[in-house]
Amino acid sequence: MSPEVFTSPAFVALLVGEVLFWVLIAAGLAARYLLRRPRLGAVLLAGTILVDLGILATAVLDIRSGGAATSAHGLAAIYVGVSVAFGPVLIRWADVRAAYRWAGGPAPVALPKQGPERARHEWDRFARWVVAAAICAAVLGVVHLLAGPDADLAALTPWFGRLGLVTVIWFVTGPARFLTTPTTASR
Repeated sequence: MSPEVFTSPAFVALLVGEVLFWVLIAAGLAARYLLRRPRLGAVLLAGTILVDLGILATAVLDIRSGGAATSAHGLAAIYVGVSVAFGPVLIRWADVRAAYRWAGGPAPVALPKQGPERARHEWDRFARWVVAAAICAAVLGVVHLLAGPDADLAALTPWFGRLGLVTVIWFVTGPARFLTTPTTASR
């Protein structure tokens, strides 16, 4: 990556957004379980959506104001897609652990290494990645449209191929292992 990537408003928004994302999750779970304020917790957890919108808006505004597209803008698109597709799963994962630790909830259940439950998990996560990749591609397309005819968007084009490569690797290392394994047999 070139040095200008690290000074790009999109890169700064990504860093701030990532920190804010985790702060909002921690604050939301603390409000829900430690302060016993479930509504406040829900509002804080829902605030993660605003983080995504802020990152996306910063990336688009940066390009619209004449900034050249950099890898940071592609990463912003990836961040938004992954956050939308995997955010609810991540929040549920953290919520189960916070409920167990702070509210006497049931212990988190470990995912089996084989069997139908593992196969469902792998297919679910792959499907979520496909959704994330589609959102990323759509965001990149929207950035192309909103940037205007004079914008230098050459740095964004390779991200489409990267999305495809990650999709193939994810499929091969994840759900493809369960194509020949019976998923209905008991463990």
